[in-house]
Amino acid sequence: MNTGADDIDLSGQVALVTGGGRGLGRAFAQALATAGAAVAVAARSENQLTQTVELIDYAGGRAIAIPGDVSNQRAVAEMVSTTEQQLGPVSILVNNAGLITTGSLWEVDSDDWWRTLEVNLRGPYLCSRAVLPGMIARGHGRIINLTSGVAWTQAAYMTALSASKAALTVLTNCLAAETMEHGISVLAFAPGLVRTAMSESPDLHKSIKERFQARFKEGSDTPMERCVQKFMFLASGRADALSGRSFDVNDDEDDMLRRIDEIRQDDLYTLRRRT
Repeated sequence: MNTGADDIDLSGQVALVTGGGRGLGRAFAQALATAGAAVAVAARSENQLTQTVELIDYAGGRAIAIPGDVSNQRAVAEMVSTTEQQLGPVSILVNNAGLITTGSLWEVDSDDWWRTLEVNLRGPYLCSRAVLPGMIARGHGRIINLTSGVAWTQAAYMTALSASKAALTVLTNCLAAETMEHGISVLAFAPGLVRTAMSESPDLHKSIKERFQARFKEGSDTPMERCVQKFMFLASGRADALSGRSFDVNDDEDDMLRRIDEIRQDDLYTLRRRT
């Protein structure tokens, strides 16, 4: 797989990738390592994390595995502390860990629904909160929050995911305003529908499974390679001037860079109320 890191040099940087045991998180971690970053991968499954680290080591990169739950403040503090002790200060945080709970709002288990928000929103909040003091002291850093197109579209049977990702998208925009003066960029990235264990889970609501399978069959899903290339565009720092914005995998990044002034002036690529 082309990681999109061939022309990107992240040597000397340290990345912390949550949800790095499989799927997108694993692919992002591999791409960051290929670009020269030392990578800490965090997730709840130690076996999956070990596999990710082995893949990175085999390819000549440097990585460590840190089991932990991103919704637990103490676990997050240990993640960041371990990363700093073994690899160095975190310069790139990738808030990728996430859950998806589908079904009618009145039928979905309330604890499952709320757990989705704990992982998808509280997790990025806790991780960002843990790394920001160091980033601010050093005067640089980059946070990439994995959002979703369901944050700004109507998505039946996906209320927990939609609510959590919409909140995360707004959090990205607000946090960018708070941290810009400190040399930190905060970006949101919607990867589209990528074929992973999560998107093919048998636990998805029937209508969601049918919708996803139809897109897989017709080839309108997002290839993993394209997703990783778009992610690395953000990880490289080329988009830092657009901190606070939400990037979709189908956006033309070169066109966006040419339109930086317009995007800022017209407040584009953000969630806003229209009247």
